[in-house]
Amino acid sequence: MQFGERIRELRESKELLQRQLAASLEIDTPMFSKIERGERRAKREQVLKLAELLGTDVNDLLTLWLADQVYDLVKDEETAKNALQLILTKLTDNS
Repeated sequence: MQFGERIRELRESKELLQRQLAASLEIDTPMFSKIERGERRAKREQVLKLAELLGTDVNDLLTLWLADQVYDLVKDEETAKNALQLILTKLTDNS
C-alpha cells in the first residue's frame, strides 16, 4: 500500500474531508488531493501531523512515506534490487 492510499483510507474511515485535513496542514485542498493520489510528496512534518490528525501510528505512515520516496528514486534503475539489498545489509550491520 502506498502512502497516499493509506491517507485516503484513514481519512475516509474517520469521515473527514480533504479540505479539513488540508486546512490543518496549512495547504490548499488541490495540493492535499495530489498527495493522496501520489502525484505530490508530503513533507516529513506533514506526515507527522497527519498521523496525529488521523489517530494512527506515526511509524507506519513514515514507513510508507519513505518507501514511496525510495521507490520513486530507484524504480527505473536496472540495478535497483541489488542496490536495495546492499542498503539492507548496511542497515542491518549498523543496528
